[in-house]
Amino acid sequence: MSRADFVEGLRGGFTVAVASAPFAALFGALAVDNGMSLSELMLMSATVYAGASQMVGIELFGNNVQAWLIVASILAVNFRHVLYSAAIARYVRHFTPLQKFFTFFLLVDPQFAEMVKRGEEGKPVTFIWYFGFGIIIYVPWVLVSLLGGLLGGFIGDPKALGLDILLPAYFLGIVLGFRNRSNFLPVALVSAVASAIAYHYVGSPWHVSLGAAAGITLAALLPLPGALKPEPENEPHEV
Repeated sequence: MSRADFVEGLRGGFTVAVASAPFAALFGALAVDNGMSLSELMLMSATVYAGASQMVGIELFGNNVQAWLIVASILAVNFRHVLYSAAIARYVRHFTPLQKFFTFFLLVDPQFAEMVKRGEEGKPVTFIWYFGFGIIIYVPWVLVSLLGGLLGGFIGDPKALGLDILLPAYFLGIVLGFRNRSNFLPVALVSAVASAIAYHYVGSPWHVSLGAAAGITLAALLPLPGALKPEPENEPHEV
């Protein structure tokens, strides 16, 4: 069973690894373009391991921003992972402390989405499945980012090739995967509007966390499905 779960995880994560490969290559190319060495970009991919915040980080590195602001900006983008961790807590209670360490380290957006869907479908969420799904994404991410750094000069201007659309398209696909959930439309709409307003008045990357906070607030205020259904009253029958 463990081997079958691991293979199933590898198969599920493989498609994500293929889809994220261009984004990893783009990160490597941009990192070198912003003055990072190959060893530095590999270290960042291996330790930070979060595409969006890595992009934010290299942008700030290139502009000689103070270190504390870079850390704060990366935390702002990655704040959603705190919410992810809370959401999957019920599925990982049976994991050992060491397994939980690797679980939260490998927790990226598609990993979270797939884990929640698997749990909600009643399928067993085993660590070996989770590890297989995560490791097949993690290893190529690090290696392809190095390849992007080595061959970045051949990519040219990413915007000219349309590669700058990869990140928004990537996240949009993940969000739409939850479109059948109750209250999806109002929560997603409020998050999008709040994020756009925050981007205009506060700036990047804070708009990510502020948009998420607005969506979470609305979701907490909206009633759960069936929560307001009135209980049937036992009315006396007329004789």
